[in-house]
Amino acid sequence: MNSRQPIPVVVLAGFLGSGKTTVLNHLLAHRGGTRIGVVVNDFGSIEIDAMSVAGQVGDSMVSLGGGCLCCAVDGSELDAYLDKLAAPVHRIDVIVIEASGLAEPQEMIRMLVANENPAVRYGGMVEVVDAAEFDATRSRHPETDRHLAAADLVVLNKTDRVDAAERARIEGLLATLCAPGTPVVAADHGRIDPELLFDPRPWTETRGQLSFEDLLAEAGDHDHCSHAHAAYDSLEFRSEQALSPRRFVDFLDRRPAGLYRIKGFVYFGVPGHEERYEVHAVGRFLRFAPQPWGRGERRLTQLVLIGSGTDGPGLLRELEACREEAPQELPPESMWGVLRYVARPAQPEAETAESQAVRHSLSDLP
Repeated sequence: MNSRQPIPVVVLAGFLGSGKTTVLNHLLAHRGGTRIGVVVNDFGSIEIDAMSVAGQVGDSMVSLGGGCLCCAVDGSELDAYLDKLAAPVHRIDVIVIEASGLAEPQEMIRMLVANENPAVRYGGMVEVVDAAEFDATRSRHPETDRHLAAADLVVLNKTDRVDAAERARIEGLLATLCAPGTPVVAADHGRIDPELLFDPRPWTETRGQLSFEDLLAEAGDHDHCSHAHAAYDSLEFRSEQALSPRRFVDFLDRRPAGLYRIKGFVYFGVPGHEERYEVHAVGRFLRFAPQPWGRGERRLTQLVLIGSGTDGPGLLRELEACREEAPQELPPESMWGVLRYVARPAQPEAETAESQAVRHSLSDLP
């Protein structure tokens, strides 16, 4: 990951017992060389001993080894600790916030969107659901429906504890409670592929030196966590021809619920918008970030799509149909759909694209 780019902040939500802490520990244990900043309200919920605490690195901040940092905060401290984690000295790649006990997920989303630190950006909300206790949880916590409506990605955890018919019933119910197109990822013991949320980096310094991280990796090999990729399909698309911004945004708007993540760079070539556009989608969360091309870098589009049960050849055909033969003839307004998802500096009379996206996603909440 490029540390000069804003650090994505992913909200991990879910009620007590759903397994969100198990998901978080799984991400920590299978992050490769990625440096993760973790924000929680209780150190006791994170297996710090298992992550080899290296010592204090600041007030209420603990090193989890290998570059991971953990903060214990309440809602009023969130901005301050995001600022600390985003400090260049920590070289954090991604920040994961465990929402429970801090604030309502919707409020946390608003706080992140309103955060004025250009070094961080909102990266989507993941809601963890207990398949075995789904009905009981909704009964105890009526706000469950509201949380699901705000989610960009839902992890249906503990699917090993329900039969196929019950799982299908819950998935059907989730489809009615979540926003249209929200992906639902099935998991047991919190095992999801970290690549669904961020790009794990390979170990380059400690691998092979009998480090604690090596032991974690070996343990992962034995508990089948290393086979998480087998549950997902990865598809690559490359085009040296520019893409039509309107057709590409239409493709994104219609992406199937089984398409969990899209990442890469897009070349539109529209006059005034010749830079490359980084695209980042987690579930239904979508963001573009314009970046300059490197010196001598070829103008092209490179995308990776990660999902399950999707029609790979069909997706490729749809992307190929997005190619544009004469981008230089397109009017500036053809980029409006893309620019809706580009973060803008805070302005008193204007709303950022991310604020608009979040406001839109929250407008349907009860």
